[in-house]
Amino acid sequence: MLSTNDNPQTKAEAFAIGINDYLVKLPNQIELVARIRYHSQAYLNRKAHTAALVAQAHAKELEQTLQELRQTQAQLIQTEKLSSLGQMLAGVAHEINNPVNFIFGNLTYIDAYFQDLMKLLQLYQEKYPEPDSAIQAYLEEIDYDFVMDDLLKMLRSTRMGSERIIQIVLSLRNFSRQDHQEMKLSNIHDGIDSTLLILSHRLKLGINVVKDYGNLPLIACYPAQLNQVFMNIINNAIDALLDQPNQRKKEITVYTNTLDKNHIQIQIKDNGPGIPLAVQTKLFEPFFTTKPVDKGTGLGLSICQQIIANHQGTIQVISKPDEGAEFIIQLAVQSAVA
Repeated sequence: MLSTNDNPQTKAEAFAIGINDYLVKLPNQIELVARIRYHSQAYLNRKAHTAALVAQAHAKELEQTLQELRQTQAQLIQTEKLSSLGQMLAGVAHEINNPVNFIFGNLTYIDAYFQDLMKLLQLYQEKYPEPDSAIQAYLEEIDYDFVMDDLLKMLRSTRMGSERIIQIVLSLRNFSRQDHQEMKLSNIHDGIDSTLLILSHRLKLGINVVKDYGNLPLIACYPAQLNQVFMNIINNAIDALLDQPNQRKKEITVYTNTLDKNHIQIQIKDNGPGIPLAVQTKLFEPFFTTKPVDKGTGLGLSICQQIIANHQGTIQVISKPDEGAEFIIQLAVQSAVA
């Protein structure tokens, strides 16, 4: 307040109503100018501080918006990839399933016919133990005993191969289930087993898989989405193990158990080099990756976190240098999926 009145009572009343300072115009002009300059600077400082706070709030809001946009972009990209992958796998499974069913179905009859022919030949051998010289010569030429034994083995191995193909087809169908818009009661172990089967060509490179499954109930979920989570985590574990320079035994362990009547837990652990703490803090950020550009987009674990969160669950990582990494997923048995 600027005044010509230097009365103490007036000053007291002015301060009582909330003024910051009381300036008297006269008689000390130098003091007056100095104090006006001080208050002007203080006013400017307050304005600058307020502007800085507003700018900081706007920057934080923009950063949050950018993060949400990146997550949305990542989710759209991964959803499209998952949809395309699901359609491709479903198509492949369908195309393989038809011919393999013909093969497997015919093998049943071929095996039965073979058994009948063997019995017929045995009867001939019993009734005519001394065959014609030409027949005997041909039996020796084709190595009859070996052919009959080997043919039986070939039929058995062909049946086993067909059963294996059928198992792969079922796994492809299970993994690629087109149920993105519909929740279903699902067996988590089926999803994990299907994922491991699809990745078996990579696991054969010297990686042992240990499965320690608990007695889990069926859970309400989007099976294809959870399969994508398992695929990403196990794929990353394989990458970490195959990148190891040392020769120690490579192993991935999958544990499942019930936490209580409403929740289950899945733990996927490897004995690789582990994840540095600095990386762990960024692990679930969209587009963050430690892999070369041609090997990773940085979307996998970010999408995993979103999928698990969408199932009202949690995912966390525990890792120490040279002690591997463990991903722990907790899911509700009856999740209120958004």
